[in-house]
This record gives sequence, C-alpha cells and structure tokens, in this order.
Amino acid sequence: MIKSHVFPYSIGGKQVQLKNRIYRPWATVGLVFLLTACGSGEESKPEPSSTIKTASTGFVPSEPQRPGDPEAGYDAIINKAYVTCGIPYDAYKKSDLDRPPKYALPGREGPNAKLPYNQTYYQKADGTKLVVSNCLACHGGVFNGELIVGLGNEAADFTRDFAAAAERMGVYVQGEKETAAWRKWADRTAAIAPYMKTEVIGANPAVNLTWVLFAHRDPKTLAWSQEPLIEPPPKEPVPLSVPPWWRMEKKHAMFYSAEGRGDHARLMILASTFCTDSVEEAKAIDSYAPDIRAYIASLESPVYPFPIDQARAKQGQTVFETHCARCHGSYGENESYPNLIIPLEEIGTDPEYIQSAMGKQLDRFGHWLAQSFYGENSYFNLPAEGYLAPPLDGVWATAPYLHNGSVPTIEALLKSDLRPTYWTRSFDSKDYNDKALGWHYTELTYGKEGAKDTEQRKRLYDTTLRGYANGGHTFGDQLAEEERRQVLEYLKTL
Repeated sequence: MIKSHVFPYSIGGKQVQLKNRIYRPWATVGLVFLLTACGSGEESKPEPSSTIKTASTGFVPSEPQRPGDPEAGYDAIINKAYVTCGIPYDAYKKSDLDRPPKYALPGREGPNAKLPYNQTYYQKADGTKLVVSNCLACHGGVFNGELIVGLGNEAADFTRDFAAAAERMGVYVQGEKETAAWRKWADRTAAIAPYMKTEVIGANPAVNLTWVLFAHRDPKTLAWSQEPLIEPPPKEPVPLSVPPWWRMEKKHAMFYSAEGRGDHARLMILASTFCTDSVEEAKAIDSYAPDIRAYIASLESPVYPFPIDQARAKQGQTVFETHCARCHGSYGENESYPNLIIPLEEIGTDPEYIQSAMGKQLDRFGHWLAQSFYGENSYFNLPAEGYLAPPLDGVWATAPYLHNGSVPTIEALLKSDLRPTYWTRSFDSKDYNDKALGWHYTELTYGKEGAKDTEQRKRLYDTTLRGYANGGHTFGDQLAEEERRQVLEYLKTL
C-alpha cells in the first residue's frame, strides 16, 4: 500500500502522527451545498461493455486498474475542479456562505485555502471565477471534532430544497458572464433536486443522483438536455450510508452489491456529469482520475482515539475469527479479505437498494453507460441478490450501520433486539458512545408522522419507511453477552 501525507493529530492535547487521514480544525463554517461530488499497472480490459452482465453471489474477482500517483491524486481532490459549474466567486463572497474554513486541508493553494474543505475554486476559460463542490462533500466526515478525509459524511443534509437555495444565490450575481454561469448551475440543480430529497439527515441519494444525471445527457456526446432524454429514476431515493474510501484498497468492485466493475477510476468520476458537457471535457478529467483512485487506495483507516482493553480485545479476535471472518475477512499480520457477496436470504437486510435502486434501473442506465465514454473500460453488473460484505478496517468510525445507515451502533448490529424502530441523534461529532461503538441516540415511540416539528422530523430515522428498514444481519444474536463485548473491543483495534 502506498503511503503519503503525514499530518499532526491531537488526542487529549498529545500530538501523534497519523497517515493520510485526519486534519486539525480551524475556524467555523456551516454545511454548504452538498450537491454533486459524491461518487467511491495495466490498462483495464473487461469484456465489451455493450452487455450488462448478471452478477452472482459468492466471490468477486479482481480486474486490473490503471496506475496512478497518489500524491497527484490528493492534489487533484483538494485543488482541481472536476465539477466545473457552481456559484460565481464574487456572488459567493457577498453571501453569508463566505466564512473562514473550520477545517484546514494541507496543500490547498490560492483561494482554495480560504474555502471550506468541501468546495473548490475554479476559473473558466472565459475568466469567470466559480466556487464548486468537490468529492469531500460526501467523502469527508468529521469524527470527534476532527475532519477525516475518506470518511463518509453521515451528517450531510439532503432533506432540503436545493433548487430554492440555488435560486436565492441569484440576488448576489452581477454581469453577463456571472449570470450565465449561475443560471447553468441553478438550472441543473433544479433538474436534479426533486430526485435527491431524503427522509433524514445523513442518508445519501448518490444512486438517484447518478441516474438522473444520465437521464439528462446524450450518452454519446454528453450534451445536456434540460428535459430528460430517457425515463428518470423514481423521485424517492433509496437511502445510502457513504462507505469509507479506505475500503477500496481491498474491494474488487464498487458499490454495495459489487455492480461497479472494470476501471474504478472511470466510475469514480461519474459525478462530474453534473457539469461535463462534452467528451473532450470528460477526457481531461479522466486524465487524472487514476491518480485519485491511487490516492484513495493508499488510505489507511484511522486509529481508534480512546482506551482499549487489550486483553478483552485479544479474546474478541478469537470470537471474531470464528463467527465473522468468513464474510468480513481476517486482520493483522496474515490479513485477508474474501470479497464475498452474501445472498439476501442469508443476510436478510433491506432489499430496496438491490431490487429498486439498482435492479429495476440498470437496464436503461447500464445501457446509457455502455454507450458513453465512461463505459469504454468500465461496466455495470446487474446486482446479485445479495450484498458485498465489507472489510471492517476502521469500522468503529463509520456509524450508523448497514448500507442504509439504519442501525446507530455496532452493539445493536450484533444484537438485533436492541435496534430502535424510531430514533434520533444530535449529529454532534463528539457525541460518540465508546461502549456501543456508534452514536448516542434517543429512541422514540413515534415515527415521521408524530414528529413535533420540521427540525425533529429531518433528524428522525424511521425504519418503517421503504428502504430504511433495520432488519437482517442477525449473526451476532447467537453470541453470549461477554463474547459480544469482546468482539466490540476487538473492532476498536481494526
């Protein structure tokens, strides 16, 4: 594994060195416009992409990936604009969005050094200056007050009306060039916003976003159409928890049911289709996409920042290797990861992602990919009737759990009768339960219909809604209580 970028991290006032991961906060800024940047040796040569292949449960084979430079990939993530439309810079400076960044990213240059970590400065060929989203909007998360690059953002608010917010920015725009740039961004936001609204903060609509962008583009020329060219997806997105980037070093395929095959770098830049209006533009972004993938593959998981009972953790390793390693792999000196898709009938978790978000949509959207520049060396498998069991490096930092974020702690994941049907949490990154490994939460006796106000409603996780169920993965129920505590302690060491 390639390593780079060693930066200081403070735990209890003590300076330690952690690689690739955690950066020190500076001043304060709010969450802003989380729109389009989520996306996660030898040239890859899969079978012809004109055919969408049908996946099966079991082992996922590896495929060759294009080589890249992780240092250049990090620079691209923090300084380059692969999303090339956004808010005119002068309008941004006049608005209440212009605040000092709370978290500093080493290596940011020029105006980027003064922007929030999830936004990037971009100057168009005609001289128009913009502020655009970048992939850390979804793939930069805050844990215990520290920004972790590659941790999924489980506090992103997609319950809002992004189209209205984009229109409101128009009051700060001046001049013909700025107006044209803002109008392009606002119109595209209006086209995709109805397909992005989730039921709860933290749930991510990434699949729906990708599909609706496909629907508005000619696959061969990538030209944008304000009206859909093919049937768009349903407006209610299936909720997703954003997986951490550091899993990509071990995974042979992308996405929860391993649909993303072939060249991972090409799939990673699909979010750029929000603004990329020609194959020429797409090729320019693709020229450094392998560097971004190389950086992601170089990431290690963060180190658990609280005390660990090492004796109990050692006992937990034995329990884990007996009951969990078949699906999730083993760790340490002789670590291995099996890359297994576990059948739905065995895992029993919410099937909507497979059956609705992917299964019913891939026929037409997979065909779009196969016709496009992005499908030249990548392709979609029709999802298997199961989920890829993920590697568990740094799993303690990735709450809430399951692919839809329906379970607030690992303790509840390992003991299904602890899972709340209705629950809410503070979304404070320091409100962590180091005993249960997850977020402190409040269990409620009512769902969305009983919410006291809009603010509570968007923070209330209701597992009775379509796609939000918390069932399945009952493998931990067979463990004795002490065995479960031992496994929890062991997971802190990963």
